[in-house]
Amino acid sequence: MSERIDKYVRDYLDRYQAYQKYWNYEDGCLLMGVKRMYEATGDPSYKEYILSYLQKRVLEDGSIPSYKTDHDNLDDLNCGKLLFFAIDETGDGRYRRALEYHMKRLHSHPRCKCGNFWHKDIYPYQIWLDGLYMAQPLYMEYETRYGGMENYSDILEQFRNVRRFLRDEKTGLYYHGYDEARVQPWADPVTGCSANFWSRAYGWWLIALVDTLEVMNIQIYEQYAELKELLRESVKSLLSYRSEEDGLIYQLISRGDLEGNYTESSGSVMAAAAIMKAVRLGLLLPEKYLPVGKEMFESVCERKLREGEDGIVRLQDICHVAGLGPGEKRNGSVEYYLSEPISADDAKGVGPFLMAYAEYLQLG
Repeated sequence: MSERIDKYVRDYLDRYQAYQKYWNYEDGCLLMGVKRMYEATGDPSYKEYILSYLQKRVLEDGSIPSYKTDHDNLDDLNCGKLLFFAIDETGDGRYRRALEYHMKRLHSHPRCKCGNFWHKDIYPYQIWLDGLYMAQPLYMEYETRYGGMENYSDILEQFRNVRRFLRDEKTGLYYHGYDEARVQPWADPVTGCSANFWSRAYGWWLIALVDTLEVMNIQIYEQYAELKELLRESVKSLLSYRSEEDGLIYQLISRGDLEGNYTESSGSVMAAAAIMKAVRLGLLLPEKYLPVGKEMFESVCERKLREGEDGIVRLQDICHVAGLGPGEKRNGSVEYYLSEPISADDAKGVGPFLMAYAEYLQLG
């Protein structure tokens, strides 16, 4: 199996073009997967792939001309996580300066009344699971390395608020989004939550938890233990909804009975990556969870890495995009999530695929 996957990875990276012309989270997602592959294999070509990307975009003074500065958007922070890697690998001061700029953006980012960063300017007073992945691991790693851990409590409270406001007590699952103002058409007027549990949003949530724990100082034990339990609880709730046929996660997690619902690759491989990484870090019991994480990854490789009409093997069944609003757009209904285009080889799926493969290689 490894030979087939290795060929797919190399071919994909060789033909990959930047997702957007500007500094964007999709490239960051892919490159974080490349970073994990470098850590797992030591292959210097992965390191050079990342540094080549950054060198073209980060100037000597640390500025990033393609960073869109006319709005606040948590997605824009995701690529900033790679700057820690560049600092460590090169010692070039431009990357530390660029990191400080990202932290300036983060600390000035608008917040909901509860204290959480809101998702984007066009989504005010809204918390989306996606945003936890974009911002919190970056925030935590900076605090651990450079910030004296002064803002650990802020980070923890943002995770607590997600559990407080977005978790469904009946299923244990997390809704895609929450509108604190309760004015969005998709928001429940009582709870403020969206109506459904979306696969990739849940995947972002799991990776946010495990990546934040990875860079947290374990000596801050009570807070560390709290996040660890939140991860365990979230994984346990998700796994009870795996498809009986292929062991993967449905686009609409809890509605495997629906015609037109399908096992979605990005959410499935995110869950597999998070589970295997959590086992490696000692956050989940290996005897209970390692077989599950490996089975999910192997199922993705067997069922979702398929040859297309052009003869090229691609990672199939990736929901191209899904969101909530703004306004009347994207209403969060079952029909909405099942109407979004299904794509192949999208970076939002391939990046986590690389993350999962890296864990699979390290765990043997």
